[in-house]
Amino acid sequence: MTTLKNDTLLRALLKQPVDYTPVWLMRQAGRYLAEYNATRARAGDFLALCKTPDFATEVTLQPLARFPLDAAILFSDILTIPDAMGLGLYFSQGEGPMFKHPLREEKDILALTVPDPGDKLRYVLDAVSQIRKALDHRVPLIGFSGSPFTLACYMVEGRGGTEFREIKTMLYQRPELLHHILDINARAVTAYLNAQIESGAQVAMIFDTWGGALSHAAYQEFSLRYIQQIITGLKREHDGQRIPSIVFTKGGGLWLEAIAASGCDAVGLDWTIDIGEARRRVGDKVALQGNLDPSILFASPAVIAAEVEKILTSFGNGSGHVFNLGHGISQFTPPENAAALVEAVHSISRKFHITSS
Repeated sequence: MTTLKNDTLLRALLKQPVDYTPVWLMRQAGRYLAEYNATRARAGDFLALCKTPDFATEVTLQPLARFPLDAAILFSDILTIPDAMGLGLYFSQGEGPMFKHPLREEKDILALTVPDPGDKLRYVLDAVSQIRKALDHRVPLIGFSGSPFTLACYMVEGRGGTEFREIKTMLYQRPELLHHILDINARAVTAYLNAQIESGAQVAMIFDTWGGALSHAAYQEFSLRYIQQIITGLKREHDGQRIPSIVFTKGGGLWLEAIAASGCDAVGLDWTIDIGEARRRVGDKVALQGNLDPSILFASPAVIAAEVEKILTSFGNGSGHVFNLGHGISQFTPPENAAALVEAVHSISRKFHITSS
């Protein structure tokens, strides 16, 4: 076990005392940074960027060179798992991710298997190892995956940004087929995240981007149930250190208590819920991550600082808060405004962590 130079994120996730509220940004390595765009151009395309450990390491470290962030997050894509299953991931200009072989036929669904992360996803694990080495114990590295339901949305629809017609038809008309996909996905995500942990990831995060599109009952049956299956199977310790887990469901405020009871260490919040109310609802059960509206980063630094203070004040005193956006940072965000956000969190939050001796 090697001591981190900055373990504030890990301490906050485990609700241990900290000097200030740690901050990182969803999609912090991305197109809002000129250096990211330059590296992506050298790589040739987004998939080459993801699948080449040298490039993935380079872009993972870029935001840390710009801002004093309290964590690095692996540069990859949630769709690496279905790609490893043979669905043929590709990116069309202006269209986002798409699959050549979406799951529409029963025979294809029943033929799905869990990919071996040490084989089909070796490039991700190599990137994790390389990033950990390059970080040189500066800050923790977050590994991640998409949730089983979010992955299934892309796998069945064949693309993102749809009205979920295909997958919701399957959910209601042939629920047993969707449950089969989700069980395979849950087992794949569990193996994938555990392999990332073994390769050096110090936090495991599950992005449930589309779970919030489900009805109240369907969310618990088709999304949360499989997230809980993953949490149960995750390594909770590696190399003598606790490995905290974070679950983020966009639009998940309705199920906050249920998510907190899933066994995760922290719940990620989007910007539609008041973090103080969320803290009251979950009590001491979990830490909370969030939850600034990313659009606020288009405002002035003074406005950004004021909005940061509102969230910190709403959460209140004590540990158990990781500051983040309520979703990914926009590619159009001025980098200097991201810098203003990090500075505001670090400076304003200290007064919420003063302990009497």
